[in-house]
Amino acid sequence: MSRAARLRWTLRARADLVAIGRYVARDDARAARRWLEKLRSKAREAAAAPRAGRRVPEVERDDVREMIVGSYRIVYRVERTGISVLTVFEGHRSFPRELGLTTRERRERETR
Repeated sequence: MSRAARLRWTLRARADLVAIGRYVARDDARAARRWLEKLRSKAREAAAAPRAGRRVPEVERDDVREMIVGSYRIVYRVERTGISVLTVFEGHRSFPRELGLTTRERRERETR
């Protein structure tokens, strides 16, 4: 992949960033801006080297990867021309089921 790999944020990922920023800003607006920049910077790193992120344990797909920043997980899909950030969430939370990517859920649907 070229150095000019495309970084795309899904609507959900953008909403996640807004929610994270608002939450942190309740205590310190400048800290919120710095934290969001760290998250964005890590996403840019992922776009430059998409396979450097680890495979998401809940998903048995090589194209779904993640980068960890502090306690946050940046989950993205590797695409031909770059990456699409799917979601950003705190690691202590469960993997977002509504993404429809978890292997367990897929297996459960297939056996019904």
